Amino acid sequence: MSPKKQPTKINSKARKGAAAKAKKATATSAPAKVRSNGKGALASIDAPREPQLAVMPTSSPSRQTGVEGRYVYGIIPGNQPATFGKTGIGGAGEAVYTVHHGDVAAVVSKTSVFIFDPTRENALAHEHVIETVMKTHTIIPMSFGTVFRTDQDIKEVLKSIYPSLKDVLKQMSGKLEFGLKVTWDRDRVIEELKRDHEEIHRFHIELTKKHLQSTYFARMQLGRMIDKALAERSADYVRDIYDALRSICVASRDNKPIGDKMIMNAAFLIDRNRETDFDAAVNKVAQKFSDRLNFKYTGPWPPYNFVNIRLKLERGTST
Repeated sequence: MSPKKQPTKINSKARKGAAAKAKKATATSAPAKVRSNGKGALASIDAPREPQLAVMPTSSPSRQTGVEGRYVYGIIPGNQPATFGKTGIGGAGEAVYTVHHGDVAAVVSKTSVFIFDPTRENALAHEHVIETVMKTHTIIPMSFGTVFRTDQDIKEVLKSIYPSLKDVLKQMSGKLEFGLKVTWDRDRVIEELKRDHEEIHRFHIELTKKHLQSTYFARMQLGRMIDKALAERSADYVRDIYDALRSICVASRDNKPIGDKMIMNAAFLIDRNRETDFDAAVNKVAQKFSDRLNFKYTGPWPPYNFVNIRLKLERGTST
């Protein structure tokens, strides 16, 4: 699945490293118990919540124990064994294969029990496997660095949360995630407000005629006026962008913007057969705001932002 032609005025549709999408997590103790919230509902517009199928250990292993383990990339539907090439993480050319419970399977490769640092090499290896699997399967991605000790441990986890996995896989079947980040030149917008916003323009002109020492509180007031106007203008842009894309997506998630130049940081869940329609809609809205906003469009991804199953493994009894 290759990146498509870039919308006009949109930054490169580069694939983001998996480490930026996933939290580090490692599960090395034999899972005596597995807890799940049992929910896999789709996110709605503007409904922030925890992403990913996240595995959280109760204890951390040493960096490398020498004990053989299994690195888990994600969960897919299917009851027949499958392989995805010798591209396992770690650079040893380990085969990527499936471990099954009924008609669900974990995509795994052999590795030492190891805390994987989210280096570029490791992140790309993790991401490459997921992208390969995505071409033919719906996949629920696991967090970067998820390691179990044995295939049997993985089967026990799959068995413990089987109903939840079936529910999520059904909802995510044939779906892809795309990311959209929108930024603006904040300083330029402020200058525009001082020039074009009637109240701010008048207040700014009055301040330029006075000395700084006598206008401290007035300048604070001007700052509050500008912040309010920025928030209102940003909200208007974001609303227009969502309105242009909402009818084509299954669901969306509005994540927190990063920095003061970003006004939108969103994820969209799309039916695979509407990918071209969504590309066209992003192109159209980007062209509409090409003189004011910058768009960064990424994907396709597995549904990182739309899976709401969290697992907690407890330390098993040592033998």
